[in-house]
Amino acid sequence: AIREVHLAEVAHLGAAFPSAGVENKMRFDRTDDERNIEYNQLLEDDDVILYSVVRKGCKKTSTKAFLRAGPRPTNHFEPKTVKAAIVTCGGLCPGLNNVIRDIYHSLTQLYGCEHVMGIRGGYAGFYDASLEPLRLTDELVAGIHHQGGTLLGSSRGGFDLEKIMGFLERNGVNQLYVIGGDGTHRGAHRVAMECLARGLNVAVAGVPKTIDNDIGLLDRTFGFKTSIEAAQAAIQSAKVEATCNLPRGVGIVKLMGRSSGFLAAHAALASGEVDLCLVPEVPIVLDGPKGLLPHLKKRIQEQGHAVVVVAEGAGEEVLGASAETDASGNKKLPKIGEWIKEQIDRFFREEGMPATIKYIDPSYMIRSVPANAADSLYCSVLGQNAVHGAMAGYTAFTVGLINNRVAYIPIPMLTAVSPRVMDPCGRTWERVLAETRQPNTVDPEKAKLLINRSNKTVI
Repeated sequence: AIREVHLAEVAHLGAAFPSAGVENKMRFDRTDDERNIEYNQLLEDDDVILYSVVRKGCKKTSTKAFLRAGPRPTNHFEPKTVKAAIVTCGGLCPGLNNVIRDIYHSLTQLYGCEHVMGIRGGYAGFYDASLEPLRLTDELVAGIHHQGGTLLGSSRGGFDLEKIMGFLERNGVNQLYVIGGDGTHRGAHRVAMECLARGLNVAVAGVPKTIDNDIGLLDRTFGFKTSIEAAQAAIQSAKVEATCNLPRGVGIVKLMGRSSGFLAAHAALASGEVDLCLVPEVPIVLDGPKGLLPHLKKRIQEQGHAVVVVAEGAGEEVLGASAETDASGNKKLPKIGEWIKEQIDRFFREEGMPATIKYIDPSYMIRSVPANAADSLYCSVLGQNAVHGAMAGYTAFTVGLINNRVAYIPIPMLTAVSPRVMDPCGRTWERVLAETRQPNTVDPEKAKLLINRSNKTVI
């Protein structure tokens, strides 16, 4: 039995500022209040989602809990005084336009807010004179959910707290919606804390974004399922190339996955055509009883061809870590795909079995496509609930799926466990091994050290 529930408290503006105390109704008709209707369910602060729902031996009697996302009985903000801003940061991801559209529609159609602006080009858009903010309208956001990318544009880096605060104060922004990864969320939290320090009644809400699915605590991030689906075309192309280039064809597909192998592993499992999957969490062994090269030789002897999927962050233990970083502070990655291609080519030539190897890199193709139906629905839920939280007066929070329920999560709790890794001793990797029949090169003790040293959650 669970005897203790520890609630992750989300900061509330009501602790520092008077609340408007406006009754919360769906205000989708701005001209006729009689048509506005009550919500089917309004949530209170004792509506929570338990985090640890799996038990073994019933020994653990405590668990974390998170506030359940959704509309509250009263609004902290008077809708007509709301001036909201939306910004998208970091790399592209399927569903960005969906989230923009759903935040805008929730503000205007559910709450009757009238002023929503889009910040162009990521954090730099708050102060770059060449990036004029957009006044979002029904016409401007119409149909954007069917398009890849982001209406607002995006960029890495560019965070300047003083300049961002100056923009918020000059423009009277009192709600800020930040869509991005764990680095973007760290910036959003700094903005939220600075607003409180300056006595500014501003709600800051995050929506987590990454196709790598490496943000901690969450069941998944939006765009992940779409990216798995988009990767199938590349894997199928590699399969066709491998089977048609006789007598020995090898198709290699490099997918994104800087620190985690979720995308590569799930794409390989969804395909069912992959003979070798390489991810950052599992060491690469080329030769010997557990070597990937002898495994590929065996697969080619059995079926005449082989398909390889490799995550961009795999192989750091053999290629070394780069000292260079990008604008977001991420380490630049070695060219693992080309290196694997060279090793396979060398091995088969030395074996007297020359192979025809085709290398496919669809990295940017799979992140620039429109969201599929599943991610579109998820983005709608995230966008709506981010607005519900901000209108209720919560700040320094993000919104995401926990145990298949949408929750409000304090940003520091999310960033403390991000980026996360796929458990190399877990069931997802076990399924990959069963599908590809590749040797397991995981050292359980080193895997535990990796997870503990990185302070990352695993699933």
